[in-house]
Amino acid sequence: MSTTREQPIFSTRAHVFQIDPATKRNWIPASKHALTVSYFYDATRNVYRIISVGGTKAIINSTITPNMTFTKTSQKFGQWADSRANTVYGLGFASEQHLSQFAEKFQEVKEAARLAREKSQDKTELTNPALNITSHQVLPSPIISSNGPGEDKLFRSQSADVEITTEKERLKKMLSEGSVSEVQWEAEFFSLQDNNNKLVAALHEANANVDQWKKQLAAYQEETETLRQRVAELESQGAHDSSSENNKEELSQTLEELELLIKAKDEEIQMLKSQKCSRWEAEGEREETLQKLQACNAELERRLHLAEQTLAETLAEREKIQNEVTKVAEIMDVKIFELSEIRQGLAKLVESN
Repeated sequence: MSTTREQPIFSTRAHVFQIDPATKRNWIPASKHALTVSYFYDATRNVYRIISVGGTKAIINSTITPNMTFTKTSQKFGQWADSRANTVYGLGFASEQHLSQFAEKFQEVKEAARLAREKSQDKTELTNPALNITSHQVLPSPIISSNGPGEDKLFRSQSADVEITTEKERLKKMLSEGSVSEVQWEAEFFSLQDNNNKLVAALHEANANVDQWKKQLAAYQEETETLRQRVAELESQGAHDSSSENNKEELSQTLEELELLIKAKDEEIQMLKSQKCSRWEAEGEREETLQKLQACNAELERRLHLAEQTLAETLAEREKIQNEVTKVAEIMDVKIFELSEIRQGLAKLVESN
């Protein structure tokens, strides 16, 4: 069957139920999870249908007629009766808005089915002259005799009608089976398309977060450079104190190591940005980055604590230099607190994804 003959015009997801044929009161769930429920339009036959497929089985295959009615029984549940299928279908939606959208589309399709039926009837009347007989005209009834040619003609006419009816039923069955197979492929396509859109959205979000982290890291690098220059000024002020030269060199080396760690984190973020991976891989990499940032934070705290002790022991005799070093240590503490907030933000982002 060609996929261009019958196309989906509206799709949503809902929990599908059918009325219990024994009690006609209780609902029987058609599946454990929500299914895709779609409106389909067959342009060849000018027919509208509601179809839902669970696995390889068509859960709903309901042809919409003008006399059908969709009833809202609660804020998130609606139902309609299908006399052809001899059952009542029920749909449970995730929100009242989804229910309203489905009900509105039902009314639109129902009206379209009514117009299509009227148009088909008008066309039939125009193409069949026998239907144009007025009410006062009476068609002659066939002459039936107990024995003779009339009885034989009537028997052949009835046999032909039975054969035509049987052929029509067989064609309807073939069309129905083909439509179910087509709907299964359509439902699978919509499911894959929905998953792909979710993965693309997650990847865009991860890229946006990486850009934000990169900007924050650049700001911290700039602050670190400012602190390094300030320490260099302090070193120049205490250059005459030969006993503190070794300690100051160690402090400078410590700051350089911190800069190398920050550069390493910047390279890791660049690698994360360049990778175009799936949603789950992105989450795993974000978690690994969070762990590395936590380790880096602990190393920064240890090294900063050591630097504070070194400055306190080395510059104890110079009150002015000691005050400046204390200010530097306070600024470092603020940066550690900001890094801690970034770590908490990353943890919340991982939990939300």
